Formats: sequence, structure tokens, C-alpha cells
Amino acid sequence: MTGAAASFYFDLQSPLAYLAAERVLHVLPGAAEWRPVLARELPGGERFDGFRCAEEQEIFRAELARRARELELQELRWPDPFPFDSELAMRVATYAASIGRAVAFAQAAFRQAFAGGHSLQEPDRVLVAAAACEMHPAAVLRAAELRSVARALSECTARAARGGVRDVPALLVGERVFEGEHALERAATYMRAAFGTPARAGMEAR
Repeated sequence: MTGAAASFYFDLQSPLAYLAAERVLHVLPGAAEWRPVLARELPGGERFDGFRCAEEQEIFRAELARRARELELQELRWPDPFPFDSELAMRVATYAASIGRAVAFAQAAFRQAFAGGHSLQEPDRVLVAAAACEMHPAAVLRAAELRSVARALSECTARAARGGVRDVPALLVGERVFEGEHALERAATYMRAAFGTPARAGMEAR
């Protein structure tokens, strides 16, 4: 695991992954490598356009907004459209991971989407997030078009699925997978018990 105690799997389309991404560095007692995946290609990837009615969608949004307030995060703002196609942003996240900027880019992009209310389907919004972590726009756009980057994203998603990851957010610690809203807390408890790591702030691996 390249020296990291855990792998954190995320898709920039997921508001649940956003809530986790804002806390992962502080909750985990060890380092985590951030791994971009396409949730739609995971076995149980949540579909945010699958609500049965408008009321069900409003309940979902209200619950996540309440959770963001509870965690003392910025007010949750919903991008338009939501859900948006995250493939471009996830290719850029994959490129960012290759140059050691996965965490910085992912946090900036998540905040564009769910604190700023901007769709990452829009290339300009992806570039704003990239600029926030000093990634040159021309290099970002070139990388997003590379077949090698698209292949790396697809392969990371496939490896995650083979490892038992069904949806995001997810933490893989050894062979144990923790998913969903409380994945961070469950993974942290497991890490302390399994590895004897102290209850301290997590560290980023990349």
C-alpha cells in the first residue's frame, strides 16, 4: 500500500465522499492514500438520479445538509446539474495522484462542487480546482485526454471492485473494507485495534 495504512476511495460526484474527504486527514490514526475511482463502475455504486420522487430527493438533500452542519463544514450547496458526469474531473484526479497532488486537488474539487455549488462537468470548474493546487491548466487538459490516464482510472476502479469496494466513500485497510457515512470512524477503530496506532490526526500519503 505504498507505505500508507489505508486506501481512501472517492468519486468527486458523491456528496457522501465529500463529507468523508473533509475529515479523513483528521479522523484516521494513520496515513491514507487517496484513490480516485468511478463509482458508476463499482458493483453497488449509488445512483443519485434514482430517486423515486422529488420528496425522496429533498429528504436526502436535507439529511446531508444536516450532517454537514453537524460536522461544522461549510453550508452544503448543490451543483446544477446534480448528479453531474464526473469522468473529466476523475481523470484529472487520477493525473493529480500521479504527481503527488491527489489530496489537494480532490479537496479543492469537492469544495467547488459541494461548498460552491458548481458542476464539475464544466471544464472551467475543474481547472479552478486544479489551479488551487498549482496544476497548470494546459498540462491538466492534456492529461485528461491521455488514454494512459483513462486506463489508470479504469484499472484503479477495477482493482477496488476486486478488493471488495462496492461504493464510495470507502476505506480499505488490509483486506477489510469500510463503506458509507460512518466508514471513517469504523476504519479508525479497526486500525487502532489491529495496528496499535495511537488516536492522533491522520496523515496524507500522497
